[in-house]
Amino acid sequence: MRTNKFGIRIATSALALAVSYGAHAVTDKDIMNDHKTPEDVVSYGMGTQGQRYSILEDLNTSNVQHLQPAWAFSFGSEKMRGQESQPLIKDGVMYVTASYSRVYAIDARTGEEIWQYDARLPDGIMPCCDVVNRGVALYDDKVIFGTLDAKLVALNKDTGKPMWIKKVADYQAGYAITAAPIVVKGKVITGVSGGEFGIVGKVEAYDANTGDVVWTRPTVEGHMGYVYKDGKKVENGISGGKAGVTWPGDMWKNGGAATWLGGTYDPDTDSLFFGTGNPAPWNSHLRPGDNLFSSSRLAIDPDDGSIKWHFQTTPHDGWDYDGVNELISFDLNENGKTIKAAATADRNGFFYVLNRENGDFIRGFPFVDKITWAEGLDPKTGRPIYTKGGRPGDPAAMEGSKGEVVVAQPAFLGGKNWMPMAYSQDTELFYVPSNEWSMDIWNEPVSYKKGAAFLGAGFTIKPANDDYIGVLRAMDPKTGKEVWRYENTAPLWGGVMTTAGNLVFTGTPEGYLKAFDAKTGEELYRFNTGSGVVGTPVTWTMDGEQYVSVASGWGGAVPLWGGEVAKVVKDFNQGGTVWTFKLPKDRVASK
Repeated sequence: MRTNKFGIRIATSALALAVSYGAHAVTDKDIMNDHKTPEDVVSYGMGTQGQRYSILEDLNTSNVQHLQPAWAFSFGSEKMRGQESQPLIKDGVMYVTASYSRVYAIDARTGEEIWQYDARLPDGIMPCCDVVNRGVALYDDKVIFGTLDAKLVALNKDTGKPMWIKKVADYQAGYAITAAPIVVKGKVITGVSGGEFGIVGKVEAYDANTGDVVWTRPTVEGHMGYVYKDGKKVENGISGGKAGVTWPGDMWKNGGAATWLGGTYDPDTDSLFFGTGNPAPWNSHLRPGDNLFSSSRLAIDPDDGSIKWHFQTTPHDGWDYDGVNELISFDLNENGKTIKAAATADRNGFFYVLNRENGDFIRGFPFVDKITWAEGLDPKTGRPIYTKGGRPGDPAAMEGSKGEVVVAQPAFLGGKNWMPMAYSQDTELFYVPSNEWSMDIWNEPVSYKKGAAFLGAGFTIKPANDDYIGVLRAMDPKTGKEVWRYENTAPLWGGVMTTAGNLVFTGTPEGYLKAFDAKTGEELYRFNTGSGVVGTPVTWTMDGEQYVSVASGWGGAVPLWGGEVAKVVKDFNQGGTVWTFKLPKDRVASK
């Protein structure tokens, strides 16, 4: 091994270099066809629409018990913490990120390191919810990822050497990037983290070849969007039309609405779908109004960043029910018609089915056992019907330093948090990693200060049940019914994948990679990886065999913010490993 000034560790073996240079450039066509090409995984979501469905069926309910470890690669050093990455694979090379803004290229056949890149992070980074990174984007000869100090970095796929580095936002104001970027039409599309620091959320596009900014779209009403032509900044309309419509006074200037989970892309409507986080501060009494475009889903034009439509899941959010969770495109077949639909399982406990062409509400229903903050959804608009007394009290109306405490369910970590769900084209079900917990929450006085927490609230999270918190659910988007469920002692915090082999894969904080029957929910396979699984599994074929990979390493928001729940997971060991499994060729015939 040798290390250069960029923090790149390069494997010098002839084998590693030969494998690395065998990886071909990733094209726009490769990305758009990712869901159809099982020999590669070149997009976050195993396809731009984010369904996380594989057409592979060699590995299935009849033989999954024969899935066996092929290799395990350690991220090494003392830098453990949460490993939330989804690996990408191209021509026998795996590209995976790790905590603290690290990237690895690995020989997917042997598990040998090809190169490693460590971002040079400053001391003052302020990630709200652990030092995680969820993955890279691949384009041409580049591996592109975001850093905890809010930069985009493009690395050469063969050497790991930086090709360009661009500052997206000011980390000293609380900005960071934890999401995997996506590439659409040669543009790198990224969101930003930092809603707890009173930043202004935005979605931005950069030229994948040069790193030059193409457009920027703020996600708080009142801020100007821009396109960049010949190096010049050109106004492209204020988000929402003008300032102060759904925000009081100047609150929109530090309104939050971070786009911290990244987005999906639907080629059918040529739309980027991004979710937005909580309005800032959490104390909702300081900002009466709907507070657009916080806690919403946005359809964005990938060419210039214009907002096509929006759907707000929690207007005037007072519980930190971010609307960032992924919006997955799918075809909804009912009443003899096919509707271009999209679905999302929100932090607030409701599952929404929308028309992805115009954002119209089709239906919504709870996907958790109990919701206290709302009585239900308006059947025509999907707007929540708030529970009387369900909002934390106004500290200005009370004597003392905090308002009236309320018990709210779900807790602010959500009925579902960042961990992506999956959609099966065979069963037409969504597989949702969810959690059952409640919280005591109260509001406090607060004022904005750059780089300081901008909450104005306190909270304590509690398990809703004695024997389980996590629930993997199979949900029918046509009926709103739960078809099956799997209950897990600890919270579920990892992503889900499903396959044409009638399998659903996910991981648990107890360390297991598990596979379930997609139709019945029967557990068919488990393997203990040695640390909690909070990454997202993928599958692909190589040399005639089907592989499954997942990152293992306990961490994320639960041990940091979990209150009483954190006691359930206090003895779980951190880690940093990507595990790869395969089904031997002689087991394929047992379908």
